[in-house]
Amino acid sequence: MKAYFIRRLILLPITLFGITAIVFMITRVAPGGPMDQLLMQNVSSGEGDGSNNNKASGGLSDDDREAMEEQYGTDKPTPYAYLQWLGLLPKEEMISKSEFKKSNGVELLADNKQRVKLVVKGENRIVAVTRNGDEIGPAVYEDSGASIIDNGWSVRLETPMDRKRRKEKSLNGETVSEKQFVHRAVVYRSGFSGILQGDFGNSSKYQDSVLSMIGSKIPISLYFGILSSILIYSICIPLGVIKAIKHRTFVDNVSSILIFIGYSIPGFALGAILLTYLGVEKQMFPLFGLLSPEYEQLSFMERLSSWEVIKDLAWHTVLPLVCYIIGGFAITTMMMKNNLMDNLAADYVRTAMAKGVPFKRAVFGHAFRNSMIPIATSLGGLVTIFVGGSMLIETVFDIDGYGLMQYNAVLDKDMPLIMGTLTISAFLILLGNIISDVIVALIDPRIKFN
Repeated sequence: MKAYFIRRLILLPITLFGITAIVFMITRVAPGGPMDQLLMQNVSSGEGDGSNNNKASGGLSDDDREAMEEQYGTDKPTPYAYLQWLGLLPKEEMISKSEFKKSNGVELLADNKQRVKLVVKGENRIVAVTRNGDEIGPAVYEDSGASIIDNGWSVRLETPMDRKRRKEKSLNGETVSEKQFVHRAVVYRSGFSGILQGDFGNSSKYQDSVLSMIGSKIPISLYFGILSSILIYSICIPLGVIKAIKHRTFVDNVSSILIFIGYSIPGFALGAILLTYLGVEKQMFPLFGLLSPEYEQLSFMERLSSWEVIKDLAWHTVLPLVCYIIGGFAITTMMMKNNLMDNLAADYVRTAMAKGVPFKRAVFGHAFRNSMIPIATSLGGLVTIFVGGSMLIETVFDIDGYGLMQYNAVLDKDMPLIMGTLTISAFLILLGNIISDVIVALIDPRIKFN
């Protein structure tokens, strides 16, 4: 069994690699992404005098467009950009550029060499870069004459043809003239920065760290996930046992009707009904959010130490929590009932009762443990409560949770945020499957994984 779980753990990163690679490819080819929108605004920016700073009406400058491409890796081939996103290939950071043209104060040196000066980002020091034709020459600090390469910087030269190809790619193949471009010196630092280094990038819409945005939503997911899991399992398992023991009695029939009525009502639809009746008409519950406005600015410890805040949070929680758990009751209850009934009808239980074992002991000492095996397969999925949540329920109750953030990321075509939430969710789902297998193996000694 140990070998089986080791294989599963080894396959986990491989599977995650496949999932993220496929989604990354889709996000790169899907139309209407953030870069497509920005580049469409800049379609005509290549017309004019060829300056990096010329702008189309309402569009981006060439410098801004290129900075966006470099930030999101759209200037690189998709496989290369994906490996950069993973952190397996280095990214160019702290990029500084300067063109070899007279307006930039280019100096003419012997042997037709040229030298241009630029200010290096992060150090705010002037660097002189020399070129000889299509080859880059020395790059030194003006104040000391020391090579910037010795200080961890890299230098490359972009030829007019290189810049022409890049511009045509951003314009979806539209032909531009090479004559509008000149050689350009590029100074940058190379560094590995991807998910393997714990860097998921920044949101393209909010410019905040993806990890910090996800981290801010996890407490909400945990809050509702833990509460709903406790309520579902603590109520549904005993209810399923009672229904199995009292099969086809009044208690079983009435509870089944109520359970399936609840199961047939979508959580978000129930939320709208409860808000309208209990929130608007009866004014028994608040209409939105998890806290009243006067408590939102308090720190976490201040909220825990205030009984009024705890009561306010509980009052805001009632309606959303009902909507979260309404659908889970039917599945867990009926699974518990059916499993227990099957085991009570099994030969080993009937044999035990024939030997004089009391019915109560036969139920809880023999049948109950085996009946829990199918339910145990779902316990590993509880790890996804870190990133749980319902977009529709959170929208109805105006709760800024993880589900609503994922939905907005898709609407906004926020690729870094989409990839970040997908990676974490997929990892937890795969991990949950392994944990479920472990739990099943612990509960049922008959199961042997090879």
